[in-house]
Amino acid sequence: MDRSSELAGFLRSRRARITPDLAGLPEDGRARRVPGLRREEVARLAGVSTEYYTRLEQGRVGTPSPEVVEAVARALNLDPAEREHLTDLLVRPTSARRAPAAPQRVRPGLHLMLQTLEHVPAFVVGRRTDVLAANHLAREVLTDFDALPVPQRNLARYYLLDPGARDRVGDWARIAAETVAILRLEAGRHPHDRRLADLVGELTLRSPEFSTWWNDHRVLRRTHGTKHYRHPVVGDLHFAYESFQPPGDPDQLLCVYNPEPGSATAEALRLLSSWTASGAHRGDRRA
Repeated sequence: MDRSSELAGFLRSRRARITPDLAGLPEDGRARRVPGLRREEVARLAGVSTEYYTRLEQGRVGTPSPEVVEAVARALNLDPAEREHLTDLLVRPTSARRAPAAPQRVRPGLHLMLQTLEHVPAFVVGRRTDVLAANHLAREVLTDFDALPVPQRNLARYYLLDPGARDRVGDWARIAAETVAILRLEAGRHPHDRRLADLVGELTLRSPEFSTWWNDHRVLRRTHGTKHYRHPVVGDLHFAYESFQPPGDPDQLLCVYNPEPGSATAEALRLLSSWTASGAHRGDRRA
């Protein structure tokens, strides 16, 4: 990933979504060649010179101070994930960060937790949206990741390339686009991850929608929200999901899908768990 072009694309896309009115700036009457703020307007809001901001947007200022990064983030009204992404793009990677990442492993305690959470879908996601481990209800509600070769156990590949995902995932376009935004954030944090680059290349070639979502430079950190799935046996399932970062590995997330107590989804999960009980007794296989 060329960090200068990534930085330029990201900042241009953030400028384009803000009008002078939203930024509290008066219109000067001049025609705008592109939507949103001009560079000089962002520079004025950030308290830096137009020349400096132009060089910053082009990746030609080295590593700016935290105060400058914060001022630009405020000027562009960046959310926390966007601020993190801007910092990642502006910080020059060290030789240590260029080293190949070690394979991720889920420690035994987290595997035990997945089994303890047997009444709800739960799984562990690592770098690149790789699914590192999943309990039996997660495999039933989404797809059986354990039945796939290890390199294919990945949420982005599932949502964007599995033909069954469009029928299984309610509001598919929103979920798929959000997953692409999560990959964008990952790419800024791990610019030399070869497996991530290969995944982006595969999705670019095989998914008709991927390039459009990738090129809008949206970034997102998975935290919490809602999910809707359509199961072929028990029907519609609605969840409030929560994501937790377990201590010891900042690149892993424990994701738990919770149904409303007493809801149709809770009853459907009870039936689904009973229906798959024989598989559950075999225990969770480890990625």
